[in-house]
Order: sequence, then C-alpha cells, then structure tokens
Amino acid sequence: MSGDLIRIILVDDHAVVRAGLKAVLGRERDFDVVGEASNGAEGIALAERLNPDVIIMDLSMPTLDGQEAMKQITAKKLTSRVIIMTMHAEEDYVVPLMEAGASGYVLKTAPDREVVDAVRAVARGDLYVRPEAARALARGYQRKDPLREDRARFEKLTGRERDVLRLVAQGYSAPEIGAQLNISPKTVDTYKQRIEDKLGLGHRHDYVQFALRLGLLQE
Repeated sequence: MSGDLIRIILVDDHAVVRAGLKAVLGRERDFDVVGEASNGAEGIALAERLNPDVIIMDLSMPTLDGQEAMKQITAKKLTSRVIIMTMHAEEDYVVPLMEAGASGYVLKTAPDREVVDAVRAVARGDLYVRPEAARALARGYQRKDPLREDRARFEKLTGRERDVLRLVAQGYSAPEIGAQLNISPKTVDTYKQRIEDKLGLGHRHDYVQFALRLGLLQE
C-alpha cells in the first residue's frame, strides 16, 4: 500500500455500477480509487500501469470476463489483490474463482459495509468470502484430493516449519506465533524464510491458499 492509503481500481462494464462503488469507497479516508476500466482487457492494462493494491472486478463482462482477466493478472505476477463482484449467489462459483487467484468474492447485492470490509481484508493479505461461501470453499477443498506436488513439498518441511506455516495461514503475526511456539519473532521470520525457499510462499495470501489446498486449516 502507498503509505496508509489502499489504492483501488474498478473494472465493470456498467458505468453506473462503477459510480456507485466509487461513491461507497470514497467515503473511506484510507481508500483511493485511482482508475476505472469497462472490461477485463482494459483492467489488465490499467493494473499493469497503476499497480493498485486491490482490483474490484465484475465476473461477467464483454471482451474479456473477470475470471480470465484475473488469471492473466495472476500469470503476470502482479501484486494486486482481486475481489470478484457478481450477481451469482451460487456457492459453486467460489472454489474455481479462488483457485484461479481471487482474494475475495462479493455479491453485487452486498451491503456497502461488506464491500468496504472485503477491500480492507484482501489489502492486508486475507481472503474474503461470505460465511456461506466460506463453508462451500472448505467443502470444495475437502472433496478434492490434495495435489500430489503440494503434498510432496509440504512433506519436506520440518515439524516446526509446518507449525509456522499453519499459524501464518491462520492470520497470526510473527510475535504472536513466537509466543505460541516459545521462540523469538526473529526466529519465526527465519522459519518463514525457509518456508519461502522450500515452497515459494511469499505473502500470507499464498500461505492461506496452500493451506486450503492441503486441508491444513481443517486439522
């Protein structure tokens, strides 16, 4: 984030939706809507140019839909977090969207407060979904066999590294993890560096997705 501001771009093919979102977000002192786009292709170009903290993106758009645009943003290794906004309340949408790289999933009918909470959550590296969708997400990952490659990589971690991975994924800070494991925050950071070297996990978002894939947060 730039200082204390969360920089946001809006990607939706309906100008009235973008205007409504901008009005809601503009009431928050720590939010700055820095750009708007009307389709996924424009959104990708804008994200590359502005490097926002958060992208709020419609799922259904002409030219390039939200899911494909999000995949391309992920492939380009941009640091922006993507919140998908959609009219679809079906929980079956959640798992594929999260697997494709979404950090949040919000209905267009959601209250203003929920949209604001979603932006703050994903900006700090968390995932954001409605409680009902969160249950669907957990069930979806439980139904799938853990990826063989991820399981093999996880097995290379020491017991203490696995503990740190789970606690980071659960949202604990280095001092909090240190207090739970009776080690210093500096030692926690050392373990996190070893985890990054072995698994390629850099941000907490990466820890959460890895832990979800392997069902580690259900243990």
